[in-house]
Amino acid sequence: MIGLAAWFVSPFTGVINSILLALLLGIFITNAFRLPISYFEGINFTSSKLLEISILFLAFGINYNNIAAIGGKTFLVIVVSVFLTLLLTIYLAKVFRCPGSTGWLIGFGTAICGSSAIAALAPSVSNKSKKEDVAISMAVINLYGSIGMVVLPLLLAAFHFNPFISGTILGGSLHSVGNVAGAAYGISNAVGESAIAIKLARVALLSPGLILFSYLINKDVKMVWYKRLSLPWYLWGFILISIFISFVPMPKNAVSTLDTLGKIVLTVAMAAIGLRVGLKDLLISGKSGLLFGLIIFVIHLGILLAGILLV
Repeated sequence: MIGLAAWFVSPFTGVINSILLALLLGIFITNAFRLPISYFEGINFTSSKLLEISILFLAFGINYNNIAAIGGKTFLVIVVSVFLTLLLTIYLAKVFRCPGSTGWLIGFGTAICGSSAIAALAPSVSNKSKKEDVAISMAVINLYGSIGMVVLPLLLAAFHFNPFISGTILGGSLHSVGNVAGAAYGISNAVGESAIAIKLARVALLSPGLILFSYLINKDVKMVWYKRLSLPWYLWGFILISIFISFVPMPKNAVSTLDTLGKIVLTVAMAAIGLRVGLKDLLISGKSGLLFGLIIFVIHLGILLAGILLV
């Protein structure tokens, strides 16, 4: 009920997407009211297993053919900015002593595609994190994505870049597709088209990004080399579906429907995660998450700008 309410109400908020709204509603309800113990078996299932299932549906929104649309040099800039940000995330999360997996999730969401990237990574680091980590990460990503959606177009207007460069900056730095579309089409249709093409190519890096990040997180763990390639079942499913979608034509309506269904399932899972979050723990851990989110966003933007200037 919470997830579906968030899904239908979010379009009227103008800024808050359904995923964040469901999370916030869940947090409010569980802290304002004492829920019956009998509810938590379903809440626990929804916040874990349903979250994993939602990842499979999200794969239908990824198409590797989008990489070809932006050209080799531009794609190289995007690859370098994404993977350098992921490497720095591992290092800086230790420097800033981010609690649990908060730093990892925020950095991963910043580098690739916001809430969806966090959702994709969260189950694979669940043994090293609490539900508060996911809540903090989602909140931070959506906060800075919204701020960037307003601030970056104002800054770009002062420099008079051509539409492709403006689109590359927006599509290569802002967190979610919604952030990119809102910022870029607010400038012009040409900037919007360029930005969305860049963003979709960046989203296509989610699968290799997950493999790399899983390796980096577990590289200090002693194990046989081939076990480092082992991924949770839902990630293998995600990779296989995204490859299938990229090379086997499917009706656009079918792909769009499956992608939308995945977002609805993810929204419901986020409501369940919110129902497991204590407000006190969230406030204590959230301060470091806010600082880390700002720093990694600025670093990611700086790497992207350097790449554009060089190439």
